[in-house]
Amino acid sequence: MHIEEVNARVKKVIAEVLEMKLSEIADNSNFVTDLGASSLQSIRMIAGFEEEFDIEMDEDKSLQVQTVSGAVNFINSYL
Repeated sequence: MHIEEVNARVKKVIAEVLEMKLSEIADNSNFVTDLGASSLQSIRMIAGFEEEFDIEMDEDKSLQVQTVSGAVNFINSYL
C-alpha cells in the first residue's frame, strides 16, 4: 500500500472520530493541540485505525504518537 493511501485513510478515520472536515487536518497536525482530541477520542482513533487497516497495534506505543504524519508512519510499519 502506498504511503499516500495510508495518509488518506488515516485522515478519514480522524475526520470521522473528531467530526471535522478532511481539509482541516494537516499532515503535521498534533492530535491534541491542533485538532483538540480528548483522551477518549485518541483511543477511538486507535480503534478506528485498527479496523480501517485490519491490524492490531501496540496500544501503549500508539498512544505516544502525537501527529497525523506520525500515525501514518506508525501504521505503515504494521502493513
